[in-house]
Amino acid sequence: MTISAEIKGYWDAAAAGFDDEPDHGLRAAPTLRAWTDRLAAWLPSGPGDVLDIGCGTGSLTAVAASAGHRVTGVDLSPRMVALARAKLAAAGLPARFLVGDAADPPTGEARFDAVVCRHLVWTLPDPAAALSGWVRRLRPGGTPVLVEGRWRQSGGGTPYVTGAERLPWFGGIGADTLVDAVRPLVAGVRVEDLAGDPLLWGKEVTDERYAVIARI
Repeated sequence: MTISAEIKGYWDAAAAGFDDEPDHGLRAAPTLRAWTDRLAAWLPSGPGDVLDIGCGTGSLTAVAASAGHRVTGVDLSPRMVALARAKLAAAGLPARFLVGDAADPPTGEARFDAVVCRHLVWTLPDPAAALSGWVRRLRPGGTPVLVEGRWRQSGGGTPYVTGAERLPWFGGIGADTLVDAVRPLVAGVRVEDLAGDPLLWGKEVTDERYAVIARI
């Protein structure tokens, strides 16, 4: 079994309880508002085409769709995608969902105004290639938004799938390292610290959490 197959199996198994984490399900109004405000600041001001990579159960997809964006969500896990489709349908929100590898989303020749990716790059076998591919899917002036960190659950102890410890960024990725990887691909890049805003996570956190926001 390849590591991609193991990763798919892991997230399929985790799908049913995924939204129990406050920042995953966005069920609490203050947490939902915190992410809504952040995405409003990061994404284009007018309705645009947004690619949500590693969309999980579609919580951020729903936030972007609620703001009027045309959103495509991609996830390796069919169970995550099924839950995302159900979530958006229940909310009466339009979105397109695809099952596929986040490193090479199956979006064909489509181009987007923004790419959103949260808590994903540390799981990728070749994150540099994935970043380059995501940027190529953006229109001129497009915005990559990468929410990442070195949070306590992402590394240390027993790897979450066999071989995960060999992934280049296993355990999470620090902001400086991610910026260094993104900078050659974009025209400008900035970092926002997110660890100091407990509303985003539904609790106080002490690990590294941030967003890298760039412009093509």
